[in-house]
Amino acid sequence: MLGNKAVKATLFVSMLALAGLAMPLQAAQSFVATQDGAPLNIKPELFDTPEAKQFLETGKNPYIGNAEAVTKGHKLFNLYSCTQCHGPEAKGQVGPGLLGPTFHYPKNATNKGMFETIWHGTNGGMGAKGVGLMDPTDESNGLKPDEVLKVIAWIRSHGGVNGNE
Repeated sequence: MLGNKAVKATLFVSMLALAGLAMPLQAAQSFVATQDGAPLNIKPELFDTPEAKQFLETGKNPYIGNAEAVTKGHKLFNLYSCTQCHGPEAKGQVGPGLLGPTFHYPKNATNKGMFETIWHGTNGGMGAKGVGLMDPTDESNGLKPDEVLKVIAWIRSHGGVNGNE
């Protein structure tokens, strides 16, 4: 039988969890640069939607299969000139195809890996697209995590790999 202190401690932790003050059971994802594997320090407050927060916790893209997110991702893919290198259907042009099942950067088979590549760029000529990195003179320029996830959802909508496996 639990002692009085154990019961109080259990109740206290339960109350913290209900209040959202307890530490999550699963630690947030840690991200690394595609270029060299160095840690990427992305401000947690940039993950400002429920979907982005879910991705931060799990590494899974909740927008996969979401028609509205896929449409928005396609618009962003065009807006940020991804088509110039990867082609209008992400099958490759000057840059590599993004559909899989094989990838120039094998980590891009996962949504976490593709997120890291889009966010911070590559050694092969693709610049960072993440907000604050895309344009060092304007910290507000670039894609927010939620937008990157929508771009990935559009890419994954072309079949091949869904990245959440």
